[in-house]
Amino acid sequence: MLTNFCFKLRPNLSQTNKIDGWLDMLRSTYNWSLADRIAQYNQQFIQGDYCDIRTRAEACPLTCFVSRNGASGEPWKDAKTHKDGKLKNPRRSAGDIQITALPELKKARPWFREIDSTVLQQNLKRLDTAYKNFFEGRGFPKFKNRSNFTSFTYQMGVKVQGNKIYLPKLGWMRFFSSRLIPDGFTLKAATIRKRQDGWYISIRIEDKSIPDYVSKPLDEVKSVLGCDLGITKLVHLSDRYQIDNPKFSTNKKVKRTLKIRQRRVSRKVKGSKNRKKAASKLGRFHKKITDKRVAYQAKRSEDISTHFCANVLSLRTCANRILRL
Repeated sequence: MLTNFCFKLRPNLSQTNKIDGWLDMLRSTYNWSLADRIAQYNQQFIQGDYCDIRTRAEACPLTCFVSRNGASGEPWKDAKTHKDGKLKNPRRSAGDIQITALPELKKARPWFREIDSTVLQQNLKRLDTAYKNFFEGRGFPKFKNRSNFTSFTYQMGVKVQGNKIYLPKLGWMRFFSSRLIPDGFTLKAATIRKRQDGWYISIRIEDKSIPDYVSKPLDEVKSVLGCDLGITKLVHLSDRYQIDNPKFSTNKKVKRTLKIRQRRVSRKVKGSKNRKKAASKLGRFHKKITDKRVAYQAKRSEDISTHFCANVLSLRTCANRILRL
């Protein structure tokens, strides 16, 4: 069983500055790697081969990093031969090439040594995930800026003791222990994310002794409850019970507050500190609305799962598993 626990961090001033610096360096690495892959595709599949003036022979463009390492570096690294003579993992992917070249990055840019190695590797795997989503029919990966690149992930080395957590290269850091981590779970990964009101950490824990949820066959189902997400009401249930929609972001008071705070941001000079303060205040108000909405949905889903469902599931999971109206 895999689950995530989210806590709010309490870093000191030096740790906060270090995390901010890490985000800037990781964002630049992400954007550079994406640009390198785009250049490799353009040179290999759009521009194609060219004729060398000196040798008058056909040549292949190797100006980008991925092509250079894939062609003249070690393209057959980690290749294994089966009994039938065929190669397993015959060629490394672009992500593997860029991850293998991280030591060269640290030599050329010594300040990248401050970042934990697993954080750098997960940053490039994040780009691999973006490409995987693109090949599955989603949008092409985009270059990141400070507003949409606000997190990084640890893969190992994280420890938790009471209300303190150890993060490699950052040291021990306090956090608000709002809920206890159950016994028997092992720490698999940790993601640090920057929000409007501070830093948060999402801890992924696993306990292999607890089985995952398995859906029951239809002949064992005794009762079925249908859920339909509405507009005026949040959810309509098949037993004619309706859950109210409080409309946290569209009621009259909230809309007026959002209008005023957005107007204050627009009136400030672009790039000024006052504009950043006003934008931060507006962002905190948006987060407050989001927290109210998430808490309300969690409470209502708990009510549904407690009174109607045999297993405690989230509202979305419950709605997907039972009949729709």
